[in-house]
Amino acid sequence: MCDEHTAEDNDRFLGIAHPSRRQFGMMTGVAGLMAVLPVPANAAAIKGRDVVIDTPEGKADAYFVAPATGKHPGVLIWPDIMGLRPAFRQMAERLAQSGYAVLVVNQFYRSTKAPFLKAGESFDQPDVRAKIMPFVEKLTPAGTVSDAKAFTTFIDAQKEVDTKRGLASTGYCMGGPMVFRTVAARADRYRAGGTFHGGGLVGDKPDSPNALIPQMKASFLIAIAENDDQRAPTDKDVLKKAFADAKLPAEIEVYKGTMHGWCPPDSKVYNQAQADRAWERMLALFQKAL
Repeated sequence: MCDEHTAEDNDRFLGIAHPSRRQFGMMTGVAGLMAVLPVPANAAAIKGRDVVIDTPEGKADAYFVAPATGKHPGVLIWPDIMGLRPAFRQMAERLAQSGYAVLVVNQFYRSTKAPFLKAGESFDQPDVRAKIMPFVEKLTPAGTVSDAKAFTTFIDAQKEVDTKRGLASTGYCMGGPMVFRTVAARADRYRAGGTFHGGGLVGDKPDSPNALIPQMKASFLIAIAENDDQRAPTDKDVLKKAFADAKLPAEIEVYKGTMHGWCPPDSKVYNQAQADRAWERMLALFQKAL
């Protein structure tokens, strides 16, 4: 997951002290600018709406978007540590244009409504970390499972969702473990999972994300940032073995030249080429598994 060490890694990569013109352009993404994501070929017309979902611990704000007509496979997106914001709305809309009914949630609803960052704020700033970490501390594995069940029930209740087809869940940064808990808790519905620069996927506790793999019935894409792999080089091997032992398909890859957080288009370390490649691999997984 994002932490001060990751922020330091990324700052060194960008050369924050003396940024070049290109690096400055990358840095301004978090200040309110973001890359414009490509529109899929034959993009569907879409409709989106802000929603509020009842959970056992309160009301969660979220964004739901789907093609304007027909029924489609549902996807639950767990954002990174900077939460539900315009970048994740844009990502949800891009996925909807490819034919999916997408719910992207505010995982911090117990603490705040989204968006909770102002222009220019990002997790690499100490004062912003100090604001976000209390939100994180309120999230427990049990709470995530409870939320996942509520969000899944919401998705299946939407008229745009084809409940005869399986669901998928994706997660970024801290959202990675949330995907594992979601897919394991509702193995009856989830047939695909994707994590992108996910943190904390491997642990030694009975409820660590990797320990949940035998409970799943889903195929996976796990896209790993190069600097995350350097910090935990054996995690990918643990995951590969766990999925193989469970006889579940899993595409697990370190994306060369990427830094933690490379996928959202407002990230300082957004890597468009690798983010687009990971996106295409995700679409290929969904097409096959759902």
